[in-house]
Parts: sequence; structure tokens; C-alpha cells
Amino acid sequence: MIRTFGVTADSQLEMDFPLEDLHKKSFDWYWIDFDKPSASEWALLDSFFHFHPLAIEDCLHRLQRPKVDYYDGYHFFVVHTMNEETLEAEELDLFVGKNFVVTFHHTAVQELDLVREKLQRDASFWERGAIYATYQILDKVVDSYFPLVYKIEDHLNEIEDQMTFDMKHFSMDTVFEMRSDLLWLRRTILPMRDLMYRVLNSSRFNLQQHEQAYFADISDHLVKLTEIVESNRELTADIRDSYMAMNSNRMNRIMMILTIVSSIFIPLTFIAGLYGMNFEYMPELTMKYGYFFALGAMTLIGVSMFAWFKYKGWLNLFKS
Repeated sequence: MIRTFGVTADSQLEMDFPLEDLHKKSFDWYWIDFDKPSASEWALLDSFFHFHPLAIEDCLHRLQRPKVDYYDGYHFFVVHTMNEETLEAEELDLFVGKNFVVTFHHTAVQELDLVREKLQRDASFWERGAIYATYQILDKVVDSYFPLVYKIEDHLNEIEDQMTFDMKHFSMDTVFEMRSDLLWLRRTILPMRDLMYRVLNSSRFNLQQHEQAYFADISDHLVKLTEIVESNRELTADIRDSYMAMNSNRMNRIMMILTIVSSIFIPLTFIAGLYGMNFEYMPELTMKYGYFFALGAMTLIGVSMFAWFKYKGWLNLFKS
């Protein structure tokens, strides 16, 4: 489907007009949106608009890395939107000229719907031209990253609290999933940041000062997103290290408890094993009160070792 928007020379907005009107009428600027186009529709990129074959190839063979290419009379953008459920990147291509914007995408892009709504209700939008429309599209795309990043950040904070207060039900699998999600976001946000850097620092765009302010704002948002993603990746690493340290400490505590119990029962087992041997001429076997002496010695040894461990503070391990 092809959607058309154009602002005429007398500052009127026209919508859903045939492409042939671009040659018949005078437009200050126009926006053509190829929304999930058919083969006959995307062929118009070549036959009607005469875009460069390499740019058209990038449109048809997805998924390209976010970038900007320079051609005579226009610039070609590849940007990524993010699927809210899977966090997979979805490509959005833009051809941006002095008085036109052509967008091309194989999947529905909610951000374009938001720009279209603003275009229809805001007459001041019409007077600002194609560069401002490009800014609006890129800004909405970048703004859509924030809820995804904040959602992961909030989830990581919940995981960190759960690890602190409820170690028994804590699972590292969730942390690794969050780390994987952050990696998906990072693969999109970093190239988008580099793209905006090229836009702001290239002489090919010839942006005016007020236009540079718009794109600088997008660049600031991308820098902020990058910092959040990197800090959250560091947080996942800290959670992983803390989990391993807590597990190691817990294992050490268990081993000390087992060592204490074993240390108490080893001498008792030795005595019981020694007098459990069935030899006929063992010296103490014929003592009248030998049984009670042996039990008394075992009790004394056990109590003495228990008191010594308590004095050393090792029994506090049983309380935690």
C-alpha cells in the first residue's frame, strides 16, 4: 500500500493522491509511504523515483545495519524500530531530499502512524518541510526505545531486590535473559547513535542551525539510551558476581557446619569402633562398669568439643 501526503504551494495538505500528481501539481514538499508494498509497488522506487539501485537493494534485502548513504539529490537512511514483544529489530528505510521524504517498510511501523496523526492536526508542521518530517520520524523511532530500556531496568532492579531478600527462589536464568535482551537493544542503539553523529557532523546535509538542534536532541537521547544499556549490562554482571559469591559463601558455611559435626563425632566413632572389635583378649572388655566409663568418656569428649566450638563462635553458623 502506498500512502501519499503533500503540502501544496498554497500551504494546503493533500492526502492519498495518485503519484502522477507529483508531476502535475506544485508541492512545497511531500511524503510518500510504502507500507508493506507489493512487488509492483516497490518497483516504483526505480521506475518512478529513479533511486539508486544499491539503495533499492538495501530496501529489499533486510535486515541492514542502521546507516546513512549519500546520493545525488537525496540521502538514504536505514533505521531500526524494535518489536515490543521479541525486541527484534525491524527495518525502516527513508529517502530524504530537499523537498521530499519517501519511507519504505515491510512491517507495520507504529511510529509512522504517530507522525501522520501529527501531520494531519498540526498546520505548523506543513510549513517546516521535509527535514522536519524526517526529524519527527527519527525522533519517534528513538523515543520508542525508552519504554523497552526502562522495562528491562525496572525488571533488573526487582531481580536485585529478590536476590537480596529471597535467595531461595532466585534464578540466574532470568538475569541471562535480561542480558540477552540488552544485547539486542545495544545492537540497534549503538549504530543509530553513530548514524546521528554522521548526520550532525557531515557537510553533505547542509543543515541550518535550528535544524541541527532537532537532530542534536535525537543524538542526546541515543547517548542517554547507550549509557542506560551499558549500566544495565554492568548491573547484570554485578548480579551474576554477587550470586556466585553468595553461593560460594553459602557452600562454605555448609562445609563448616559439616566439619563441626564431623569433628565432634569422629572421636566418638573411633571409641565405638575400637570397642566394637570382637577380640577375646581386649583389656577393658571384662570391666564391670566399662560400658558406662566408655559412654561417659564419649559424652565428655562431645560436650567439650561442643563448648570449644561455641567459644570460638563457630556455632553461629547454625543460626543463619
